[in-house]
Amino acid sequence: MDRTMSLYDIKPGERAKIDELCMDGSMRRRLLDIGLVKDTLVECVGRSAGGDPSAYLIRGAVIAIRSEDSKNILITHCG
Repeated sequence: MDRTMSLYDIKPGERAKIDELCMDGSMRRRLLDIGLVKDTLVECVGRSAGGDPSAYLIRGAVIAIRSEDSKNILITHCG
């Protein structure tokens, strides 16, 4: 049984493919503008000391995304 996972669920060093952005408004637009679209490969490269935000490698750029937002990005885990 597959469980729906969000970008928040992957740990540093793990990769995933984007399935869907479950948000509206300006944050959705910003994420689409940086290339976070379906089937984009994303790698978690680290978390801040407090655990929020996390840093992700997206299309060659490292982007920090707050946990509040990363929980609304559905993924397929790639390991």
